[in-house]
Amino acid sequence: MPAAAALFAAAFSLISPANAQTFSSSYTSSAPKDCRTVGKPGDPNGSTTQVCPGKSGLVVVISEDDLRQTVSVGPNRAAASKEPAAEAWFAPFNSTAPTVEWRAVDGKPFAIIQRWLIADNNDPDKTGNPTSKPMLAVTRLPPGPVCHVAYIDGQANRNANELARQAADEFARDFKCGKDEVKVIGEKGTAVGLAKR
Repeated sequence: MPAAAALFAAAFSLISPANAQTFSSSYTSSAPKDCRTVGKPGDPNGSTTQVCPGKSGLVVVISEDDLRQTVSVGPNRAAASKEPAAEAWFAPFNSTAPTVEWRAVDGKPFAIIQRWLIADNNDPDKTGNPTSKPMLAVTRLPPGPVCHVAYIDGQANRNANELARQAADEFARDFKCGKDEVKVIGEKGTAVGLAKR
């Protein structure tokens, strides 16, 4: 019996490294200078769309209307605009930071993480404008629909970036858009409260 157990252990040790998955992060820019603008920025209603290069043949599409943004991903602008993420907007004024983090396993991206700034009308600055509260959003990528998976409050959690990566790695690939509820990871702060309202 010990010999059989030893043989099993030896066989397992041979195959387990092959099954170990390697998670990694890489980054792209969603700054206007690095993206293609679709539509007219001078539009009376203020709506613009930015198409930004991503990873593995995907593009990031950021649409803005009435000082609110949506972010979606797809092989092209048309496909990205049909994803659930293209309809996922927050009620308060908001904007995204110009860096997109791509979570990948064995080099294949399966989620993006992006920092959002959510306007808090209940906390005006010295000029009377609402202050912005930081939040990280984890979004799942194809195959399958593109949608928000998790929110992490950037002020309430010191390790927000680590929590976002962990949420992406653990939940994004099996998350069912339209069925599963977006998870709040870590301490729930003002930004997440505003986003989930």
